[in-house]
Amino acid sequence: MTLIDETTALDRAEHLTTLGASLRRALDGSFSAERAAARNAFPSANMLMDPQLDVDAARRWTLGRLRELSESGFGSAGVPARAGAHADPLAAVVTFEMLAYGDMSVTIKSGVQFGLFGGAVANLGTAWHHDTFLPDITSMKLLGGFAMTELGHGSDVASLETEIVYDPETREYVVNSPTQGAAKAYIGNAAVDGTMAAVFGQLKVDGEGHGVHTILVPIRDDQGRDLPGVTTGDQGHKGGLLGVDNGTISFDHVRVPRRMLLDRYGGVDEHGTYRSPICDPNRRFFTMLGTLVRGRVCISAAGGIGARRALSIALRHGLTRRQFPASGRPEGVLLLDYLTYQRRLLPKVARAYALGFAQNDLTAALVHVQGGGHHTERDQRELETRAAGLKAMTTWFANEAVQEAREACGGAGYLSENRLTTLRQDLDIFATFEGDNTVLMHLVAKGLLTHYAQAWNALDRTGVVHETTRVVGEALLERSAANVAFERLANSVRRRPEETAMVDRGWHALMFEERARHSLESLARRMRAARKEAGDGFEAFNRLGPHAQFAARAHLEQVTLAAFVEGIAQCHDDDARAVLEQVCSLYAMESIHKDRAWFVEHHRISATRSKTLVEQIDTLCRHLRPHALALVEGMGIPAPWLSAAIADAGSYHPEGA
Repeated sequence: MTLIDETTALDRAEHLTTLGASLRRALDGSFSAERAAARNAFPSANMLMDPQLDVDAARRWTLGRLRELSESGFGSAGVPARAGAHADPLAAVVTFEMLAYGDMSVTIKSGVQFGLFGGAVANLGTAWHHDTFLPDITSMKLLGGFAMTELGHGSDVASLETEIVYDPETREYVVNSPTQGAAKAYIGNAAVDGTMAAVFGQLKVDGEGHGVHTILVPIRDDQGRDLPGVTTGDQGHKGGLLGVDNGTISFDHVRVPRRMLLDRYGGVDEHGTYRSPICDPNRRFFTMLGTLVRGRVCISAAGGIGARRALSIALRHGLTRRQFPASGRPEGVLLLDYLTYQRRLLPKVARAYALGFAQNDLTAALVHVQGGGHHTERDQRELETRAAGLKAMTTWFANEAVQEAREACGGAGYLSENRLTTLRQDLDIFATFEGDNTVLMHLVAKGLLTHYAQAWNALDRTGVVHETTRVVGEALLERSAANVAFERLANSVRRRPEETAMVDRGWHALMFEERARHSLESLARRMRAARKEAGDGFEAFNRLGPHAQFAARAHLEQVTLAAFVEGIAQCHDDDARAVLEQVCSLYAMESIHKDRAWFVEHHRISATRSKTLVEQIDTLCRHLRPHALALVEGMGIPAPWLSAAIADAGSYHPEGA
């Protein structure tokens, strides 16, 4: 894809407002040129599946559409086609975002084929694997699945039951499913299209276990028949993503040549000896999984795009649909002129912008770690923690936003032709694949506590507070210039928070910081007490699950606000910047309002101030109402791509802007 001027031909064809174009560039951030070029080059004909297709037809359409997109460069972008080729993580994420503007089945099937299957070969394999398999993977001659999840084991990858046993006599691996629970399940490309799978299982050499490794196993012949020892199953109709052929795979002592093990981080050499460049098994396990973090980054990005699509449809509907005549409005009042309509959608638009800026930072972190430059182990850990948390926050939000958009559009929103119900079905699973969101938030909480977990028994309360302050400052908010600025904002009002205007960014920063700091401090203190009482770390953490979830969410809210503040600082258009300031205030105050009970109970705000929050949010919604169209344009979904009758730009009347 050739980069072009940021005001693309597509922008001009859309007839974007000046403000809308500026907001779009601001939200696209430092990747605006790449995203603009991708929008301009994206094959937009045949973008969305007919919602009336049955499962078989949906699968055929999805595979055909993916081949069409792949031929246009929107498929394997970011996956090297051979050994020594550059893997471009930015191209991969931007391409995945563009695919999410269209049909989500195509998006996810692309993720399975290129991001997961291709990514496993690229990241876990050696030069031989790259040269042997990547050309056919990237050209879609070889279709494959990513066989990690088992019926008995989802998020608990370390406990997978599938066996990969080395046979020194034949110099082969024997892949076996010892129990029914070891069957691979929910695997994309497994039911129909795949002829190979990247299979995760427990490697055993000379009776010694070496933990989870990945091996390439052929599963079908060219006629689509299961190979000897392989049994595939079709999981059929699902609640969404009908075009993705999810299925099961079981193995009955399937023999695979030694070289098929993806052995970049460990395998059996020509002499039958297990060797690994990483001696510690736990470190090796997390290093192998860490290379696959791009999947969570992409799912987070796609979830955010899905939310923006739904909100764009609902807001455009609100700009054209009239109901109930009123004084001075004999033809009826535009839906978006009702404060209740504004209140249900504009705060979600604000959160969509906030999460978009946070996604930009996450993508930048991915590029830093996987872009070929120097990075530290801490950079990798921070990327994994942030990717887990933002994936959870964004996909939860996507489901909420689509449902609210559907309801806001009334009966029209329930018609398949307006795309919201299909989008709702397709996005549902985003909350549980690439990691169940609740589990991921536990990982974030544990990451926050890791820095001083070993020292709990030696810490008194002062020590815990000291460690908490350090973790808050370093674990998720690295000491960048942007976050130093965020800290200064909080400090500017620390001595007089109740005297500060509620739209003051310093007050927002202080409230977000206080929520994050106190929730982590109290979690550490409670866990220390629970561990002493219960006698084991699991029970201590298990008792405090809801608290851990809150602490993780509080920190991710702080990360998101910091990203929004930095995004505004990078916007050089005065009009767009002024609107973004209001959008940021709406996001911040809505977040505080949702947790107002916590803020009041912990004496961070008074009851009077809590009540005033509602008035301030209403006022911000009214102030943003005249900019509704520009805000929709800024979210980046070209109007013709929405393909929803109720969002038809041709029916929009300028007097409603």
